[in-house]
Amino acid sequence: MNRVIAAVLLCLLVSAAQAERLKDIASVQGVRSNQLVGYGLVVGLDGTGDKTSFTSQTFRNMLTNFGVILPANQNPSSKNIAAVAIHAELPAFAKPGQTIDITVSAIGDAKSLRGGSLLMSPLKGADGNVYAIAQGNLVVSGFGAEGRDGSRLSVNVPSVGRIPNGASVERAVPSAFAQSDTLTLNLHYGDFTTARRVAEQINGLLGPDMAVAMDSTSIQVRAPRDPSQRVSYLSVLENLEVQPAEEVARVIINSRTGTIVIGQNVRISPVAITHGGMTVSITEAFDVNQPEGLSGGATVVTPRTGIEVDEGSGHMFEFAPGTSLQDIVAAVNQVGAAPGDLMAILEALKQAGALRAELVVI
Repeated sequence: MNRVIAAVLLCLLVSAAQAERLKDIASVQGVRSNQLVGYGLVVGLDGTGDKTSFTSQTFRNMLTNFGVILPANQNPSSKNIAAVAIHAELPAFAKPGQTIDITVSAIGDAKSLRGGSLLMSPLKGADGNVYAIAQGNLVVSGFGAEGRDGSRLSVNVPSVGRIPNGASVERAVPSAFAQSDTLTLNLHYGDFTTARRVAEQINGLLGPDMAVAMDSTSIQVRAPRDPSQRVSYLSVLENLEVQPAEEVARVIINSRTGTIVIGQNVRISPVAITHGGMTVSITEAFDVNQPEGLSGGATVVTPRTGIEVDEGSGHMFEFAPGTSLQDIVAAVNQVGAAPGDLMAILEALKQAGALRAELVVI
């Protein structure tokens, strides 16, 4: 197997294709991070903590664990402590003793976690097991100020902080990385053409039937079982260059921000479009009517509403068969259409069946 890896490395060096590396378009199945979550107390705050019932209960339990027994009728509370939720991401192959970054967020009515310290808190995975222990001083980028009249100014979010290297890994996640004779590569974006090209590229280097495209996303590859050989084997595969297939014709519209993204493969059928702008102006004024002489009448204020409608000059677009992205953008820019106008045009094209692309509104 060592000779095979050496031969693959030699072939990889002599074949330089202008394409993307396999590591940039695919990942190894089973090699993934895991989410951790925990609950704890932040202490040492400058009066910006919370006084919720669960914070007091947590504080009482902590004191009890340290042998401090409080009277049953006494409810401990302090504005210098805050209950927080902790979350982190455990990288693949993380080993006990390594450290990871954590994010701490207030879950009560604490105004700020600035200057606080997180006490030792376990972080659990989805299976309920403890995988890391968190503790340390918070770094909070936001801050807030409050006046006596109730006015308040806040910059960023002072109720969320981070602790770099704030958790120590205590348990490794079991991995099936080297427990079978094959490994599976999953494409980040499923495409049958790309999957076929990846399998063909691997077979061209390693030999026939070494890789098989299972579907539009997964490519199964034969691999050595020895962990050291498998690592070298994967280092070769992930640097293999593959030419991805062209993207699906798609138009993305963000109706909130007015952002429009048009893919390079978008085409439209022969069609003519007219689009005109209409401006409706509504003005409000008031007329004051005074009583005449000594009639004894009261002054009356009468509202007066004015409505004006201006139908702008319409523009006619005419597109020939196979019109491309450049043609569409040039035609719209030529008449100075706004993003909202372009959205309306694209939606109308889709409804008419003339837009040869998927229209996605986010």
